[in-house]
Amino acid sequence: MNQPIAIQSWCFREFKPLPDFFKQLKACGVSATELCGVHTSFNDTSTFASTIEQFQKSGVKIVAIGVESVTGNIDKDRPRFEFCKQAGVKNMSISFAPELMDNDFAGLKNVEKLAEQYDLRLGIHNHGGYDWLGNDRILKHVFARTGERIGLHMDTAWAIDAKQDPVKWVEIFGKRLFGVHIKDFTYTPDRQPHDVVIGTGNLDLPGLMRWLKDGGFNGPLVIEYEGDAANPVPALADCVERLKKLL
Repeated sequence: MNQPIAIQSWCFREFKPLPDFFKQLKACGVSATELCGVHTSFNDTSTFASTIEQFQKSGVKIVAIGVESVTGNIDKDRPRFEFCKQAGVKNMSISFAPELMDNDFAGLKNVEKLAEQYDLRLGIHNHGGYDWLGNDRILKHVFARTGERIGLHMDTAWAIDAKQDPVKWVEIFGKRLFGVHIKDFTYTPDRQPHDVVIGTGNLDLPGLMRWLKDGGFNGPLVIEYEGDAANPVPALADCVERLKKLL
């Protein structure tokens, strides 16, 4: 695993100005992020150069963008691919509507064309039990009908939420595992998820890291903790330290 530890920029959604975001991110002990739409617009090409310049000057690396909902309309989807090209980013986490699988996957094939043109890996983000892309059966079906530009950007907590085993998913999906959101939940009695520091809830963090190492995983390793939005650094710094010990 040669990628730096990153944190999803959504964790810092209460710190939208980029200088504030950079300060919070670095206070957690990392200088890499998966960038989401909270901190830039992937549809406004006029802002790309200035945004990328701010990241470069701050020393913060963008390891991926997402989660982006792709539409299958090449013209509509192209700007976010262009952002990745200008920023030197090779990974995008994505979601999409079931309609992209209609007509022999016509819409999804348009997305693949863009991925090939821009030399990107697109990782489907599983959003849990409520999400139609949240189980291994549908993911296997998608991967059987698409090329190797489309894979999985696994969210460990949402996999558990869908009663899937994220550690086994590392083995099941192998080379189609492009990225990982390391995230952990506990649950209230009425089964509402609650974000916790990674490894303190239902996630087998040591087991996950062993499988990632043994499998030669080399994609973005992204911590996500959505709690404490107004003061995310203490919990996220704890997450970083726990992950560093296992690396």
